[in-house]
Amino acid sequence: MRLLVVEDDRDLNRQLATALEQAGYAVDRAYDGEEGHFLGDTEPYDAVILDIGLPLRDGVSVLEEWRKAGRRMPVLILTARDRWSDKVKGFDAGADDYVAKPFHMEEILARLRALLRRAAGHASADLVCGPVRLDTRAGRVMVDGAPIKLTSHEYRLLAYLMHHVGRIVSRAEIVEHLYDQDFDRDSNTVEVFVGRLRKKLGVEIIQTVRGLGYLLADPAKETPPPAPRAGR
Repeated sequence: MRLLVVEDDRDLNRQLATALEQAGYAVDRAYDGEEGHFLGDTEPYDAVILDIGLPLRDGVSVLEEWRKAGRRMPVLILTARDRWSDKVKGFDAGADDYVAKPFHMEEILARLRALLRRAAGHASADLVCGPVRLDTRAGRVMVDGAPIKLTSHEYRLLAYLMHHVGRIVSRAEIVEHLYDQDFDRDSNTVEVFVGRLRKKLGVEIIQTVRGLGYLLADPAKETPPPAPRAGR
């Protein structure tokens, strides 16, 4: 999953990005409203943490422009303001959740996990496909109850596929959603990670759909593959 943090306090921005990366996310960062608006308008983020009190352009107007442009990624508003009227403005602008400073980092992580689950249509923190179970709270993967050790990139790939189980995911989509801006975005890298992931899982749940991408499906349930998601 790829996230954007828009926060002008550089120390807090760094702390958030570090915590998110340690939790298995790819993270891009912006420090003002103009930069944040541009990134959110041009990159396919899975979720955004957005401060309201930003320089150059405030967070509410940034969010309003995203929603007018059809950007549907979940947005968690982060602000030092704790008045109910500010919360209402954030929700009316299109926010999905709201946290006031100061906060505990675990609360941010929990709220983001919930936003990502809801966006993908999942109610539980445990994502399951056949014998594979991914615990989004602990960042733990198990196959038939046995823990599997994955690298950060392998975990990101599996988590993205598990959030979109039953849908064909193209290589281009994987590249856009798994890696930050500084990563060498070579589609061949995706094939390498898919191969490693298949070997570590030891079960046939990742199907290659020729010319389209990959499909995560329970091998015990034979269903025709759905169409890939339309491009942006």
